[in-house]
Amino acid sequence: MPGTVLLIAASPLGRGRLVDAAGVLPVLAAVAPAVLSGTDTANVVELADPLEPQAVLTRLRAAAAAPGPLTVYLAGQLQLDRRQRLPHLALARTTAATVRYTALPWHWIREELRLRSAARTALVVDLHADPEAWGHVAERGLDCGPTTAVYGRVAPAAPGRRGSAEPSYMKAVATLLRSGHRPPLAELHERALARIPGSDTGRHLVLASAGGFAPGPPYRAAPPRPRTPDVPPFTGTPVQAPASSLPPVPSPSLPPAVPLPAVPAVPLPAVPAVPPRPAPGVPAPLPPVKEPHAAISAAVQAGRHAEADALAARHELTAARAHGPASEDALHWTEVRADLAMFAGDAARSCRAWMGVAGVRLAAGQAPDAPAVESAVDRAHHQWGRIEDAARAREIGPALAELRLRVPGRHDGALENVQRQLRQLQDR
Repeated sequence: MPGTVLLIAASPLGRGRLVDAAGVLPVLAAVAPAVLSGTDTANVVELADPLEPQAVLTRLRAAAAAPGPLTVYLAGQLQLDRRQRLPHLALARTTAATVRYTALPWHWIREELRLRSAARTALVVDLHADPEAWGHVAERGLDCGPTTAVYGRVAPAAPGRRGSAEPSYMKAVATLLRSGHRPPLAELHERALARIPGSDTGRHLVLASAGGFAPGPPYRAAPPRPRTPDVPPFTGTPVQAPASSLPPVPSPSLPPAVPLPAVPAVPLPAVPAVPPRPAPGVPAPLPPVKEPHAAISAAVQAGRHAEADALAARHELTAARAHGPASEDALHWTEVRADLAMFAGDAARSCRAWMGVAGVRLAAGQAPDAPAVESAVDRAHHQWGRIEDAARAREIGPALAELRLRVPGRHDGALENVQRQLRQLQDR
């Protein structure tokens, strides 16, 4: 099955640029697509100094929806927005005052990849962080989600340095791959670290995880150079990456829901004999599914939507009884069921589920501008706009408008959009 590769190089234009991220793209583009992906064939999408966060989100979403393995090579810089103090990937128009509106929130990347399998999803990153973002990452690490393998480093801005730094880790990765062979990512990562110039190692955060929360302190510099000979230099003709087979998609006014995850079709494990009925109030035991997300995704891809929802519902009920309905464990499965309703074409059920998630989070004391709350309301809004039955849309609309009043989100005019559509529905 073909793989998908997304090459992203992003940094601000002008004095705010910490790293010349786009400088690594020619080296990466000279690597054969199959080597970049680690598959027999691959489609490559390249984004050089993108301007709009929605454009990056659209490309990321399309890549995440493609079947087969996905590898994202990302070079750029991190900055915090002034309002929520959350890390963002700075884009070409980003300044310190406009991070919230012109940069890509890091949690958008995590959300788009959250339903994929870590065995088939990888982030290779070379990031530089301004002092505020470095303080955040140094204290909390960089959350890439539990279903994404992540390798790379985050480096602080060099004090007193003039000009932009080089993405030396990513250039080392590209140089190694130009040999025509992609070793296991963990090995590629260590060899790339060993090639970083000594002046560029310093005190940086090394990311190396096969799936899960990226490590925090302590930090370590690049390991000593191995005594084994380096990979022979590339001597063949560079292979240009083919044009992307993913069609351009116009930027939506609101972030659409998470697309169908690209997870290999894996048969559901056999369910053992039905155990005796449990006592009232005790959840029934779950089937021994090692990878419930993979099993759910396989069911969705096979069109078994009811089966996928039933499995997610069992996990949701178990998590709610064990940790409470407002726990992150339970809400995760509620969000999965909201996505499953979207995959099944039931926009109304998906909308109600996302509204329920937002309501539970708000009732638990989460702020209206918390990323998880904003995301839930945005997704509910998007799904409401896809309800074809006017009567059902009219029924749900007032509750959505009330929720939008509390959670306006990042998109100007979101509440007015709901009110305008409600008026149009009343005229039908």
